[in-house]
Amino acid sequence: MFEVGDYVVYGTNGVCRIKAVGPIDFSGNSREQIYYTMIPCYVRDREVFTPVDNESVVIRKVMSEKEALDFIDDMQTIEKMPVEDEKKRELAYKQALLSCEPAKIVSLIKTIDDRMQKRKAEGKKMTSLDSRFSHIAEDSLYGELAISLGMDKDAVGPYIEDKIHPLQAV
Repeated sequence: MFEVGDYVVYGTNGVCRIKAVGPIDFSGNSREQIYYTMIPCYVRDREVFTPVDNESVVIRKVMSEKEALDFIDDMQTIEKMPVEDEKKRELAYKQALLSCEPAKIVSLIKTIDDRMQKRKAEGKKMTSLDSRFSHIAEDSLYGELAISLGMDKDAVGPYIEDKIHPLQAV
């Protein structure tokens, strides 16, 4: 069970801070049911509620600073997603995001980046599907890493690039 003040990744809501743990008083709710009240870190003026025993949405603790640094160091070893059937591409992208697993999200980002480079070489633009999922995936990953590393979310992308390709950043 998470405690007040913990940072968690909660499904597609991204990183949230646990504000309260306990019953919530709203119509149709059993007073015995215990809920997490969470504040999304990157969405203003919003609260999210979920039962503590909810198993339908992934909720997990945010990586520690050491885990985040180790993860960034290992990013280059993460492979692209194997998506053979174009008709199932969107489903594969959704599954990667809904897993809330950083390695799967990096795999998704690498897959989209690779597709973008190939399309660019062919004189084509990025598809709206790839654009949408690239933005969501980076937002999710960078949000968690920003909290773990104690930095601004906008600084995470350049930080990762510098760690992975230090000579190119000079």
